[in-house]
Order: sequence, then C-alpha cells, then structure tokens
Amino acid sequence: MSVGTNIKHIRELQNLTQEFVAQELGISQAAFARIETGSVIPRVDKLQRIAEILKVDVSTLLSSTNIFNIVFNATATQSGYINHQHNLADVELIRKLIREELGKR
Repeated sequence: MSVGTNIKHIRELQNLTQEFVAQELGISQAAFARIETGSVIPRVDKLQRIAEILKVDVSTLLSSTNIFNIVFNATATQSGYINHQHNLADVELIRKLIREELGKR
C-alpha cells in the first residue's frame, strides 16, 4: 500500500474526515485528498504532522505491515480473540484492506 492509502485507512479507522485533518494541517481538503490518492507525496515535516494528528508513528504511515497491525490491534483483545463490541464498519474496512492487499499479489 502507498503512504496515501495508509493515511486514508488510518484516518477512516479513527472516523476522522478529510476536512478535519486538512484543517489541522492548515491546507485545503482538496490538497489533503491529493495526499491520500498519492498524487502528492508530502514532505517529511508534513508527514510527521499527519502522524501526530492520526496518533501513529511516521513509520506506520510508510509500512503496509504496520497498518495491518493497527487494524487488528484495534479489535483484538489481550487474549488474542476478536472483541465482538467492534463497529460493523470497522469489520468491513478490515475486509476491504485485506482484499486490496491480496489483489496486489
């Protein structure tokens, strides 16, 4: 997955809008959308700020392995079982992420 795709998935998992993140960054929603689509690669300082807003490490935005850890850690309990109190939208997003990643192989 690309950096933009990782940003989008993490943002969606946190139920944040493009408008909110863009406002926090001091850019337009359209400019932020271009980051998510991969049309624009953000500078390191902007990437660090995005990570702060999304409350993740910059390395998470750069790695498809790390984003899957976030998705699954968000719904897994310490015992390793899936927490059944998760949101159905989260389950659908997880399924979408898996389908996308498997489709690239």
